Amino acid sequence: MSADFVTPSPAAFHGRVTQTRVLHSEWLKLSTIRSTYITAALTLVVTIGLAIVTCWGQSDHYAWMAPDLKARWDPAGWSQIGFTFSQLSIGVLGVLTVTGEYTSGMIRATLGAVPERWPVLEAKAAVFGAAALVLSTIGCLAAFYAGQTMFAGKHIGTTLSAPGVAREIFGTAFYVTLVGLFGIALGALVRSTPGGISCLLGIITILPLVARGLPENWYNALAPYLPSNAGTDITRLYHTPHTLYPWPGFGLFALYVAGTFAVATVLLKRRDA
Repeated sequence: MSADFVTPSPAAFHGRVTQTRVLHSEWLKLSTIRSTYITAALTLVVTIGLAIVTCWGQSDHYAWMAPDLKARWDPAGWSQIGFTFSQLSIGVLGVLTVTGEYTSGMIRATLGAVPERWPVLEAKAAVFGAAALVLSTIGCLAAFYAGQTMFAGKHIGTTLSAPGVAREIFGTAFYVTLVGLFGIALGALVRSTPGGISCLLGIITILPLVARGLPENWYNALAPYLPSNAGTDITRLYHTPHTLYPWPGFGLFALYVAGTFAVATVLLKRRDA
């Protein structure tokens, strides 16, 4: 007498796809990739290191500065010089957060699990944006205090409570975070790592340099509205000619990022994975 034995299969998961579960999935992806931690560590080290070196050098130069330069002395700004690197490292990581899935083919599984598609991009932006903001804030504050330590002996430093300084420091963190989100939007738009990084670097760093080749009156009219020029207005203590004021400039950059996300979302819903 024989009997058939059937091995029971694991119970299938029939849970409803919710935004909370999509957010948790995106957090697992971001937090389990080695490059996330390498980029974070490198960003902090370079941001703080550049603050120490730059402020140490400027503390020695201060005594020989012209009176007009001393009148516009910005010790907090010198401590944030490392944002020029961190904006690129966070921005490139934002691109990779999206395009890495296209390269590996994981995007098919992701979009298969979330047929509406737009919640995926929304979750990526929310998770990455929160992580980037925490990292950028830690980096900016650490760089600020490290830089002011270099100025302390010459009594030319400042404090976080001084007029405009908190906006300058936290504004730098906000700007770097928006660059990272811009990277996510561009990555979703072009679906290619080289293409996404090229677009990001072109818009953030190359476009302002190209604009400088224009006739002066053209440059003065156009430059304030370029994405990175508008965004970095929030990182400056003093307003300069032919620039926007801090919050309007930052708001314009946020609109650029939001517009790119809107286009990327529409294309994500229309394209094949």
